[in-house]
Amino acid sequence: MAISATIAPAQPGSIVMIKIQSSALAVVLALSAIPLTAQEKEAGKAEASKPETPKSEAPKAGDKGGEEEKKDKEKDKDKKTETDHSITLGGQKIDFTATAGTLALKDAEGKTTADIFYIAYAKKGVEDPAKRPLTFSFNGGPGSSSVWLHMGLLGPKRVKLRDDGFAVPPPYQLVENEFSLLDETDLVFIDPVGTGFSRAAKPEEAKNFFGVNEDAKSIGEFIRLYITRHSRWPSPKFLIGESYGTTRAAALSGELMRAHRMNLNGIMLVSTVLNFQTIWGAEGNDLPHILYLPSFAATAWYHKKLPADLQKKPLPEVLAEAEKFASGDYNQALLLGAGLPPAERVKVVRQTARLTGLTEAFVDASNLRVPLHRFNAELLRDRRLVTGRFDSRYTNFVRDPLSEGAESDPSADAIFSAYASTFNHYVRSDLKFEDDRPYHILASVGKWNWSADNQFADVSEVLAESMTANPYLKVHVSNGYFDMATPYFASRYTFNHLRIHPDLMKNIVQDDYMAGHMMYLNLPDLKKQKEDLARFIRSASGQ
Repeated sequence: MAISATIAPAQPGSIVMIKIQSSALAVVLALSAIPLTAQEKEAGKAEASKPETPKSEAPKAGDKGGEEEKKDKEKDKDKKTETDHSITLGGQKIDFTATAGTLALKDAEGKTTADIFYIAYAKKGVEDPAKRPLTFSFNGGPGSSSVWLHMGLLGPKRVKLRDDGFAVPPPYQLVENEFSLLDETDLVFIDPVGTGFSRAAKPEEAKNFFGVNEDAKSIGEFIRLYITRHSRWPSPKFLIGESYGTTRAAALSGELMRAHRMNLNGIMLVSTVLNFQTIWGAEGNDLPHILYLPSFAATAWYHKKLPADLQKKPLPEVLAEAEKFASGDYNQALLLGAGLPPAERVKVVRQTARLTGLTEAFVDASNLRVPLHRFNAELLRDRRLVTGRFDSRYTNFVRDPLSEGAESDPSADAIFSAYASTFNHYVRSDLKFEDDRPYHILASVGKWNWSADNQFADVSEVLAESMTANPYLKVHVSNGYFDMATPYFASRYTFNHLRIHPDLMKNIVQDDYMAGHMMYLNLPDLKKQKEDLARFIRSASGQ
C-alpha cells in the first residue's frame, strides 16, 4: 500500500549491502549475546559452591522460579491453527490446508526477539514438493500488513467490491476468489514486525526491525525458518510484493542469496518503486515531474478533461504522446531551467496543459512543475472534487474549494474499511485464530532507517546483482496506468536503467493494467493479472 520516504544517514557494517545510483544503503541489525564479565564468572563459581537448596524451599529472591521459566517457555512457543478448505479454480477442485499462526525469531542466545504472524495455504496431496511452487507475499508501507494482496488478488477469498473496484456500502462481504493463484502455487502471507499481529518481544526494541536492511533480514529469517520446518527447500520459490513490498522483495533477493545461499525462481513486483528518486519530489530533483506526467495525462483522459482531439483517442495513444513529450521537450525544458528561451517556454506550457487537463496559467504559475498533491486538487476543482493517489479514477468531495492539496485519498477511503472488517472476521471465524489484540492493517512504524547516506534510497542495484548472480531469476512487473503513488513511467525508467547484461533483460516481463496501485480491485484486471502471473510462475518454474 502506502509509500512514505525519509532520509537517514548510513551506518557501517551492513548485513545487506545495497548499492545505488545516488546512495548506498548500509544498515546492520545485530542481535548478539553479551559475554560474561570476569566478575560474573567468579560469582557463578561461588554460587555453584554453595549448598544445594532443598526442593521444598522456595526460590531465593532474585532467582527465576520454575513457574516463571515455564511461562517464558510457553511465551516462546509458536501459536497456530490449521483448518481444511477447498476451492474450485478453472473447473478443478483444490483441497488445501490453511495455517494461521506466529513464528518466533530468536537471537544468538535463543531468546525470542519478535513473533511474525503469517497465513499459509498449502495444497493437499502434493507428492513431490520440488514440483509445487511456494510464494511468499507481503505488502508495503512501510507499515502495511499483507491483507491487500491476500484478500484482493492471491488468496482463496476476496473482498466483494463493484466490478470496477469502487466502494460498496457496508456491511462488507467476502466471496470465493475464482482468480486465486492456489492452482499454481502454495501461498504464505507475511506481516512484518509492527503490522498485523506481528510484534517485537519488547516494544522498545521494535525499532530494531524498522529499516530497509533490518526488515529484509527479519523477513529473510522468517522465510528460511518456514521452508526449513515445512521441508520446502526443493520447491521453486517466489516472492510477490506490492508498493514498498517491491523494495522489500528486491532487498530480499540479495539477503536470501548472501545470508542463506537461497536462489529464487521469480520475483513478482506489483506497483514498483525500487529507486525513490523517481517518485519523491524534492527541490532540485526534476525526475518525478517527468515520470509523473504520463499518469497525469491518463487521469485527465479518464475524467474527460483533455481537448476533444485527444479525448477521443484510446488511452495507449494518449500515453504514447505524453511519454514522448515528457522525455523530450518537457525534459529539455526542465533541464534548461531559467535558461529556457521565452518562446520555447510558451510552447512547453501550452503542451503540458494540453496533456494534463490543467490550465496554462496554472502550469505557468507552477514553473512547469506541478506537484502531485496540487494536481489531485486542481484537475476537478470546477466540480469541487479531488482525485485519488492510489487510484486516480476515484474521486471524492472536498470541504474547502480553495484547498491546495487533497484532504484525504478517495481511493484509500473507499476500501480500507471493507478490508479491515472482512479480514478481522475471516481470520477468527474461518481460520479459527483467536487474538484480542488489534490487527494492524496499516501501522505507524515510526522512523524508518532508509540508510541512504542523505540521498535517495535505491535497491535496484541489489536486484541487478541478484539477476546477474542467478541468471535464471525472472522478474514480473505489474503497472497501473492510474497509479499515482508509483507511476508506471517511473517503473519503466527504473528497469530501463537497470545495470544488467542485455541478455538478462529478457528475464523481465512488464504488464500494464487499466487501474491503479491495486489494479486487481478492477475485476477485468484481476482476471488479466491472474493469467499474467500464472503464466509467469509456470515459465519461471520450468513448467
